Amino acid sequence: MSEITIVPAGLRDCAVSWPDYAPVDVTPEELLPRALEREVPFWAEGAATPDAVTDWAQRQAAALVPFQLDAQGWPLHPAGRTGLTGRNLGRWGENVAADPIVIAGTGSDRRILLGTRDDIHQEAIPGGMVDTHTGETAPAALVRELREETGVDLRDHQPVILGTGLVDDWRQTDHAWVASTFALYVLPATVAATAADDALDTTWYPAGSMAALESAIAAAGRTLYAAHRPLIARALAGAALITAA
Repeated sequence: MSEITIVPAGLRDCAVSWPDYAPVDVTPEELLPRALEREVPFWAEGAATPDAVTDWAQRQAAALVPFQLDAQGWPLHPAGRTGLTGRNLGRWGENVAADPIVIAGTGSDRRILLGTRDDIHQEAIPGGMVDTHTGETAPAALVRELREETGVDLRDHQPVILGTGLVDDWRQTDHAWVASTFALYVLPATVAATAADDALDTTWYPAGSMAALESAIAAAGRTLYAAHRPLIARALAGAALITAA
């Protein structure tokens, strides 16, 4: 990932004047204007800049996390400046994701299903983007992403929706970010899982506690994706309450 411009806490709010702000453009080659003129990737919209997007009112109305447009009509990250600009995601503005967190067992025998992401090679929740092109819903995306990345089919299981919110995704910029629906599946025992799609590996890690999980990941010579740490901690607490009921 490109080096970012460090944003002091007092200047994160876009409403605060910062004349010298110089965010780093992280737009990959395939999303640059000249590339989009030749071919639009299947996972992306064809708008080279936010000016070409015509449905901002609808996007704002449907957003999981409210956001505003600046004076030139560009979407602004709800959490403020990121130090990055351009687009390294499929859509300008909010990119909607679904993150299924699967936990099996109870107490010290509890396990959590994580996958090794092929983009950053870190252990993460096996989630992904909602297919907004087809009108896919978040509940449907939870099932699809889990099945595609791990081979685990939980279509007959009812998850607990933990909430929605911003994800501190490494691809986010001032004008494109990720907001997700976080859901918890609690199983009595682990089930067979096989890595597929954009997961390099799939593992049931010990998760009796957050400390136990992080120790197990470190012992395997791997790293937990920092953006998913608070989601996993919340899910572990939720699973403990469910299994204790």
